Parts: sequence; C-alpha cells; structure tokens
Amino acid sequence: MPELPEVEVTRRGIDLPLRGAQVTAVRLGKPLRWPLGCDPSALAGQQVGPVLRRGKYLWVPLAAGSSAACSGGLLMHLGMSGSLALLAQPPAPGPHDHFDLVTTQGTLRLNDPRRFGAVVWSAALDAAPAAGLLARLGPEPFDPALTPLSFHAALQRHRAPIKSVLLAGGAVVGAGNIYACEALFQAGIHPALRSDRISRPRAERLLAAVRATLARALDLGGSTLRDFSDVHGMSGAFQTEAAVYGRARQPCGRCGADIRRIVQLQRSTYYCAHCQKR
Repeated sequence: MPELPEVEVTRRGIDLPLRGAQVTAVRLGKPLRWPLGCDPSALAGQQVGPVLRRGKYLWVPLAAGSSAACSGGLLMHLGMSGSLALLAQPPAPGPHDHFDLVTTQGTLRLNDPRRFGAVVWSAALDAAPAAGLLARLGPEPFDPALTPLSFHAALQRHRAPIKSVLLAGGAVVGAGNIYACEALFQAGIHPALRSDRISRPRAERLLAAVRATLARALDLGGSTLRDFSDVHGMSGAFQTEAAVYGRARQPCGRCGADIRRIVQLQRSTYYCAHCQKR
C-alpha cells in the first residue's frame, strides 16, 4: 500500500509540471471507491494549482477559468495498489487505468488494479466531502506544531500496542507498516508495548525516529514492495535499507539476534527482541 512517503514522492512529481495547466478533458474508467461527485465535463477549462498532500491524500486544486463551470479541486487517494503517472503522450487506457485528467501539460493517469483508490471532487478542502475524509487524520510528522510533549500526550490516550497506535494515524500520520516497524526499531521500543506506558523520553525518541525514517524514505523515493512506482515509473528503494522489515529469522544488524515476526491488526510486524524493550 502506498504510504505517506510514496504519496509525497508522487506529489512532488506532479506539482510543478502541472501548475498552471488547463484541463481539457476527464476520462473515467471502472468505478473507484467513491464516485467523482461532479459532471466530468464541468472540469474542462479549469486551471491546476499547487498540488498539496494531507496524510495519504493528494489535493489537486482547480481554479475556474472563463469557460469553466465550477472550481474546487480533486481529492485523490491511491488506495491499496494505485499509482499516478504523468504522461506526455498517453497510450490507450489499459484495464486498470480508471481515471485520466487530461491537461495542456500532460495526462495525469490513475492506475489501480484493486480499485480501492479514489478521485473525488470537492468545493474546498474544508468543505464536504473532503473535510469529512480528512477530519480524523492526526498531525503531519514534520509539522513544527507536533512536539514531543504533544506526541507523548497523544500516546497516553491509548491502551493499544504502540505499533497499532502508529498505524491508526491519530497520534501522527504517515507511519505505515514498514515505517512503523523501522521507527520502533530505531527508538528501541517493542511493538507490543502498550502506548500509554511509553515514557516521555521514549516518546521523544520515537517521534525523532518516525521523522528520520520518513525523511530517509523520501530521499530514496519511497518503498516498492509490489507495484508502487512514481509518476515517471521509477521504483522506490527504501526497502533495500530496512533494518527489520521483511527480515524475519535474519540476524539483527546491531546485536546479531534473529529478527522476529508477529502479526498485529492482520499486518506483519518485524522487530528485534534484544534491541527493542517493553
């Protein structure tokens, strides 16, 4: 599943190339998770503004031109298996190409084999349906307003295992499965430790580890475990540097003990029992 680093890599890949582009057409393929919510033809003539990201959502603002019927923007989600490509000369849509935003500066195409992704029109980020979809997201990991103190306070509100709390995204968004495993290893925290039992110093170390892990993932273009690629078709490389993720029964790079695997919330968790304490 594309997580925050992969979505941010995608945002960076389409932001500047599409700025100021004029929408000439919209093509819909098979239905996605939710309907578009507007007449596709009403988007023609609108101008693309700076692309934003909130959590794992992308916001593509559209400003009404002289011939456009409405403004607002498109809220996009890549779902479990989606990816966006920006194509100068797009080939004919394939069976998994479910949305095309055709512009004067290229075609933004969503490919999503499992169709859990979404493209939804909204009048604004703070208007329905965008506001409702974004309402439960926690703070962004690199937001200066997210401090070690506020992060610790958020962790104290949960009795669930810390790995589960990170995946839920209420304390901080972006620590998906691979990144949560790696950040917990960096911070020396057992993934099954109850969230409310994490001390303030350990919470500070964990927040720093989350930020460092996500920053490194961004530097490496995200992770490609199955089918993620950026808008130019390039795979991410973070998974090649993983210290614990996907390394069950292999020796820990720090202590030499075997990396272990357990299942939490139906997701594989990898950790070193010697380096990560409860």
